[in-house]
Amino acid sequence: MDQHELRELGQRLRVDAVRASGAAGSGHPTSSMSAADLMAVLLAHHLRSDFEAPSNPANDRLIFSKGHASPLLYALYAAAGAISDEELLTFRKLGSRLEGHPTPRLPGVDVATGSLGQGLPVGVGMALTAKHLDQLPYRVYVLCGDSEMAEGSVWEAAEHAGFENLDNLCAIIDVNRLGQRGPTRHGWDTGAYAARFGAFGWHTIEIDGHDVDAIDDAYAEAAATGGRPTAIIARTEKGHGVAAVADQEGRHGKPLPDTEEAVAELGGRRHITAEPRHPESAPCSRPLDHGTFHPPRYEKGEQVATRNAYGEALAALGDARGDVVALDGEVSDSTRSAMFAKAHPERFFEIYIAEQLMVATAVGMQARGWMPYVSTFAAFLTRAYDFIRMAAVSRADLNLSGSHAGVAIGQDGPSQMGLEDLAALRAVHGSTVLYPCDANQTAWLVGEMAGASGIRYMRTTRGKTPVIYGPDERFRIGGSKVLRATENDEVTLVGAGVTVHEALKAAARLDVAGIPARVIDLYSVKPVDVDTLREAAEVTGHMVIVEDHWPEGGLGDAVMSAFADGWAPPRVIRLGVRDMPGSATPEEQMAVAGIDADAIVAAAHDMVDLAALP
Repeated sequence: MDQHELRELGQRLRVDAVRASGAAGSGHPTSSMSAADLMAVLLAHHLRSDFEAPSNPANDRLIFSKGHASPLLYALYAAAGAISDEELLTFRKLGSRLEGHPTPRLPGVDVATGSLGQGLPVGVGMALTAKHLDQLPYRVYVLCGDSEMAEGSVWEAAEHAGFENLDNLCAIIDVNRLGQRGPTRHGWDTGAYAARFGAFGWHTIEIDGHDVDAIDDAYAEAAATGGRPTAIIARTEKGHGVAAVADQEGRHGKPLPDTEEAVAELGGRRHITAEPRHPESAPCSRPLDHGTFHPPRYEKGEQVATRNAYGEALAALGDARGDVVALDGEVSDSTRSAMFAKAHPERFFEIYIAEQLMVATAVGMQARGWMPYVSTFAAFLTRAYDFIRMAAVSRADLNLSGSHAGVAIGQDGPSQMGLEDLAALRAVHGSTVLYPCDANQTAWLVGEMAGASGIRYMRTTRGKTPVIYGPDERFRIGGSKVLRATENDEVTLVGAGVTVHEALKAAARLDVAGIPARVIDLYSVKPVDVDTLREAAEVTGHMVIVEDHWPEGGLGDAVMSAFADGWAPPRVIRLGVRDMPGSATPEEQMAVAGIDADAIVAAAHDMVDLAALP
């Protein structure tokens, strides 16, 4: 296209963004209008993508980190012939693929965006995948807003991209000066952004974001720059082209006052189209045929930390599946993912202490078809919780492992103790939450996670625990194990992870005292084994639930969810961590928290004795 045609294409994108928002009665047309020329030139001259084959491994990737500018993205799809004008006008309507912020419901959209500061970190994951896993020449373009440059996750991504020399990554910063409530931190000072990106080793290009020739040259320069990523920092005008909203505060997130008048001011509807260059087809580099997973085997009675079993099982899974990758945040010696790194160094990614970036990188990798396992301390995953939440919106398949959970870690104290993780991960839509108690159970469930969908979380334990299951035992997601049971049981003890072993000790002591107790290992915290819990409640009528977690949202709440929908719950005592821990040995921690065998025995006695009163 010549200069005139590029300008016309930019105007088409503006007009269609205005029309879509007008039809919806909501949306962010002014944020779309500022970046329209940037996207027009990219679509017409530089993007290599087959919209009819969005799964082509060779396609360039385009991420709208400023996801509120979705009307611009959908206008781009319409200009490329990927959606009809009729569908464009279904924006934000019930059942439409064109949601208020982009999601993978629309083919070609790899990840959901809308929570600012996430697109560039995900783009880092895709660029790493292109270079080191797919080994394909596709480029990754990320459109960012200037407001999100205040997010720390952006600079985690910027530093890592520079460190990894990701010359296949191009960030496009739409510097339109205005955020949601007023001016951004740096306004139109493009040099401020250039200095920051440059400090992290990026090549930077400052341009007028409405000069199509300058935009064209900038993309060409980015593609020709080797050894480092490029940031195109474009000064633009929010609401460009319509006087009533151009560079005006208070216009964010609102349709234009008069759609027809705005379209007329922009020169009316255009029908110019632009088909991006098709990439040459490329074979998928991921192994599609998987071997048999042979988990490590442990003998009953051994003392093995479940974090060790996780590391050994992950390495074994890497032997069986060539699509498995592992990421860690500089604690792989503690999480034991270092075992995978040693066995499969080409598929291990050290993200350093940048948990938001680590999860986002994994989201980018799974979007390209790989199977990531992300490991860190359970407590540190809270830093990345918004990224986990958005991964679920992205329909991502992602495996997370949180080690060093609960007061059982001992002397390190509460800053290192994951005590919120079960609640947090249970709350994620469609998630799976697993808390194994021994090595064989852990190893088997590592493999089961690979066959599940959505966000899968495994909680592992720092200290050694007895191996109570044989190496040939099998465990399913959504299941549990009844470790002790008779027809005469008077109380059910429910535990997971470390508390299973305390429950077994307590049950042995209760048996001596003439109180037969059933013990359930509820290793699948979500989905929970409703049938087994209800059966136990019917037989015993009494239940002690014990967890190494705050009482809110963890194992106890998972158990009680089994008695919703009209099911009468048993009499319940819930034992959990209720006071802020300090430093102490693991045994002292569990005693002080009231979640050890002594506390379980006392709770069971209280419950049964109370029931015996006339």
